[in-house]
Amino acid sequence: MVCPQNEYIEEHIKRHGRRLDYFERKRKRIARESHKSSATAQKLFGLKAKILHAKRHAEKIQLKKTLKAHDERDVKQSDPSSSSKEALPTYLLDRDTQKDAKALSSAIKQKRKDKAAKYSVPLPKVRGIAEEEMFRVMKTGKSKSKAWKRMVTKATFVGEGFTRKPVKMERFVRPMALRYKKANVTHPDLKATFQLQIIGVKKNPQSPMYTQLGVMTKGTIIEVNVSELGMVTAGGKVVFGKYAQVTNNPENDGCINAVLRQYFLILRLKLLICLLVV
Repeated sequence: MVCPQNEYIEEHIKRHGRRLDYFERKRKRIARESHKSSATAQKLFGLKAKILHAKRHAEKIQLKKTLKAHDERDVKQSDPSSSSKEALPTYLLDRDTQKDAKALSSAIKQKRKDKAAKYSVPLPKVRGIAEEEMFRVMKTGKSKSKAWKRMVTKATFVGEGFTRKPVKMERFVRPMALRYKKANVTHPDLKATFQLQIIGVKKNPQSPMYTQLGVMTKGTIIEVNVSELGMVTAGGKVVFGKYAQVTNNPENDGCINAVLRQYFLILRLKLLICLLVV
C-alpha cells in the first residue's frame, strides 16, 4: 500500500502497534509538564516572560470560570423572566419564584446520557485479572535460570499476516491452541447468533498491553466483520466492521461468545428475511 511520506509514523503504528510502555511513558510525561512549565516560567524574563504570563493568566481565568460553573449547578437563583407588572395575590407575595441553575443544563446532560446509552456495553464491569494468572513464566536456556519469557494463558487474536519474532527476541508467546479468528456474535434485536470473523481487538479493560497483544478476556471489545449481515447506513453504504463485547471466558469454553454493541444501523429487509429463514 502506497502512503504519503509524511504519514510513515501512523502507518508504522497501524502495522506494528505501539511500544509496550507507551502509555506509562505518556502518563509520566504529562505529570512532568507542570514542573517543566514552572521551571521555564522562572527562567524567562523580558518580553517572553510577559507573553508567557499573559497566556497563563488567560488559562487561569478560563479554569476559574469552569470551576465556578460547576459550583453553581445547585445554586438557586431568582427567575427574572417570571416577574410581571400584574398585581399578585396576598398569598403569593412571600413566594419567590426561583429557577434552579442545575435545570439549565438538564437538556445538555440528557443529551450526554443518551449518547452514553448509545455506546453502552452488555458487561459494564468485569473482574480484574492478575499478571500471574494472565502469564506463565517460561524458563529458557540450558541453565534454566533465564525466566524472562512469558506465555499467554488466555485467548488471543494475532491477525492474518502475523509472523513470529525470532525465538531469542520473543518475550510474549501466544500458543496456537489459544488463537481465535472467529467469534459467535449475538444480535440483540434479531435474537440470532452468527459466526463472524474477528478483525481486531479494540479495547481490553484489563490493560493497554493486553490490547496490544490481542488478548481476549471477558469484557473485551472486539471488532467483527458484519458485511455478510447486510447492515447499511442511512446513506445506503454497507457496514463492514462493528464492535462487540466478549461475554464469556474463552480459555474455559474453547470459543468466543460476544454481543453486538447497542447502537445498530438499518438492516436490509430482504437479507434479514433470508438470514432468519436460514
